[in-house]
Parts: sequence; structure tokens; C-alpha cells
Amino acid sequence: MRIANANIAPFYYISLRVIKSVAKKETPINFEKSLAELEALVEKMEQGNLSLEESLKSFERGIVLTKACQQALSEAEQKIQILLEKDGKPALQDYITDDDNNSE
Repeated sequence: MRIANANIAPFYYISLRVIKSVAKKETPINFEKSLAELEALVEKMEQGNLSLEESLKSFERGIVLTKACQQALSEAEQKIQILLEKDGKPALQDYITDDDNNSE
């Protein structure tokens, strides 16, 4: 695509990048795949065989994966809270194990 006004070209391309990144964020992530990729990245980085550039790219990807996993966990927690509510009030209770009962 050719842009007639060269002064707005940089803004146009930046806007396209922003739109594409937002569109990517809207697609649901697969938590298990993201976590597995993150674990593989960490293992690869811990070996210490990456160049500085590769390390930075891996670190950046790791940050993206971490945020995506945190968001997925937060959303799952919200769904669980909604499912457990009764009459608009939280129906969550403390989890009591047999050990807790015996210690009292």
C-alpha cells in the first residue's frame, strides 16, 4: 500500500502495528502451551549458550508469556468466583484438612 503523504507514513505503520498487536491479544491463549514454552525458554537461557541478542529476544518473549499466563490465571480465578457465588454473596469457605481438625 502506498501512502500519498510521506509525513503521515510513520504514524500509519505504527498504527498498523498497534492494531495487529491488539488483535493478537484478543485471541485466547492456551495456558498449557504458553507455560510449556516459557519453561523451555527458561531452560534454554539457563544453559548460557545464547548470544546477547538471542538472550534479549528470549527474555522479551518470556515476559510476554508470563503476562499472558498471569492473565489466564486471573481470568480463571474470576470465573471460579462467579460460579461459586450464591445470591450475589461469595460462597467461598476456608479449606480445612484433616490435619487442621486434629490440631484443634
